[in-house]
Amino acid sequence: MESLDDATVFSVSDKLAMVQTVDFITPVLNDPYSFGAVAASNALSDIYAMGAEPVFALNIVCFPVKSLPLNILEEILKGGADVAAQAGVTIAGGHSVEDNAPKYGMAVTGTADPAKLLFKKGAQPGDKLFITKPLGSGIITTAIDRDLAGEGLIEKIYGVMVELNRGAAIAMLETGVNACTDVSGFGLLGHLYEMMAASGAAVKIYTGSVPVIDEVWDLVRSGVVPGGTHNNCRYLAGKVHSDKVPSETRTVLCDSQTSGGLLISVSPEKAGKLEEALKKEGCLAAACIGEIIEGPPGTIELLP
Repeated sequence: MESLDDATVFSVSDKLAMVQTVDFITPVLNDPYSFGAVAASNALSDIYAMGAEPVFALNIVCFPVKSLPLNILEEILKGGADVAAQAGVTIAGGHSVEDNAPKYGMAVTGTADPAKLLFKKGAQPGDKLFITKPLGSGIITTAIDRDLAGEGLIEKIYGVMVELNRGAAIAMLETGVNACTDVSGFGLLGHLYEMMAASGAAVKIYTGSVPVIDEVWDLVRSGVVPGGTHNNCRYLAGKVHSDKVPSETRTVLCDSQTSGGLLISVSPEKAGKLEEALKKEGCLAAACIGEIIEGPPGTIELLP
């Protein structure tokens, strides 16, 4: 608990640990099936970030049965079921309540070898830092909410959010890495701050190497930024040194993500191996974005 890890771990034996997490969200896309699929991928992510394999899940549903037709709920659950099947996860049940707005997610249980579990703490000075998905989902889903996104952009961000972090988890377990977390509501910089504070280290980020969906930059310059992203920027004031990069760069790196990628700290000797493994697993947007350094715990320096 002291390092605020992504899931809780219960030790069953020297060879088996149970890993459990829960996550549910309000709609980030207008299409019900797509929303259900993204919500499921998002819920599974914390299991992968711990180096575990999800086994079964329980659905969590809130739905306004008096104001929306049940076929919408059917599509939401179908999206979640299809992603669960892709991950090899059994949906073993769930619970629903009537609410004034749809919400959907899962409580997920996975298994792991205790010796291979990964935590936020463990990053070492000299490590290389990788991210496995591009940034921008919070900004783009805000654009969708404001009717400012075309079908092409909607399809693009759906493809990013629905992608399971399973391949990235396989790559890092094959490589052997030092620390990991996933990037979600606190943005890249918020989750990176947690990782560095837990590890007792600082970090340099080369912002030009951070993968970002192209359309995001014009949206930010037009003021299309979700409230959660602004909150992240305010929280990180004093923790992030960003005077060498434009203000919109800091905003994008603080963007509140849904079903973002994994943030992985790996020794420099294994960085090349991890990069190759990520490509092999289909994580084509994965990139090395910085390095861990000695310094005040949690300090983040942004460089061009």
